[in-house]
Amino acid sequence: MTSTTVSATPAPPVPRQDRCLVMGILNVTPDSFSDGGRYDDHARAIAHGHRMTAAGADYVDVGGESTRPGATRVDAEEELARVVPVIAELARAGIAVSVDTTRARVAAAAVDAGAVLVNDVSGGLADPDMAAVVAGTGVGWVLTHWRGHSADMYSSARYDDVVADVRRELVQRVDDAVSAGVADEQIVLDPGLGFGKLPPHDLTLLRNLDQLTALGLPILVGASRKRFLGAVLAGQDGVAPPAQRRDAATLATSVLAARAGAWGVRVHEVAGSADAVRVVAAVGDREEVDHVPYD
Repeated sequence: MTSTTVSATPAPPVPRQDRCLVMGILNVTPDSFSDGGRYDDHARAIAHGHRMTAAGADYVDVGGESTRPGATRVDAEEELARVVPVIAELARAGIAVSVDTTRARVAAAAVDAGAVLVNDVSGGLADPDMAAVVAGTGVGWVLTHWRGHSADMYSSARYDDVVADVRRELVQRVDDAVSAGVADEQIVLDPGLGFGKLPPHDLTLLRNLDQLTALGLPILVGASRKRFLGAVLAGQDGVAPPAQRRDAATLATSVLAARAGAWGVRVHEVAGSADAVRVVAAVGDREEVDHVPYD
């Protein structure tokens, strides 16, 4: 009897579905802007990663360094100690894990521990070795629009046309990544809401996401609980609600992103966005509504 071996087609590094994906945020940090200190213990972080997956997260994005405005950097050893054990445990449980880092060394260790995606808020600009790590491992790479580290990001919030400028700068990041050996199918783009942008910039980008999805690459939108949502929700006294009270506003941005054809949204509260993107997909899949009798 002759046996034949059928080789499976490898999964793409950035899989696409018939709906917008949901990435759950897991900050293993003491100082992140909305949940700092809640999950800086490994056991609590791992448990929360499982909860987000049960709530519908397609990825759990593990970060060990805050990127909130004004944040100071931690050293690589501390970042590694925070994220690698959590990533290893979640990946061992079959959860798709991304690592939120700007350091090539941390990205490499995270991939070794089981991460399948590198979420680099610097778009590869913070560490010149990042492209080689991504090219060598073949994992997905989120390139975020970025103009500087958190400590002084708002000093660069100047644009002639924020949509055109962000689009042009993202295209340049893609060109540089491909020149360094990264394949197109590994790349996801993120407009970087809140990173070196003022609230009017963020709202304009949200309004014009179709100009970014038109590039043909997957687009990740990270609006969750951010400053510009607080500005929209501020009362007449100008006081914005705290970050933890911006989840309903975040849900609105998830719907907007899904309607614009975004590949994914990155959120703190997973369940609402997971339901919302499925509804958007269901509505978008049908041109006509079948008659449903009243009951």
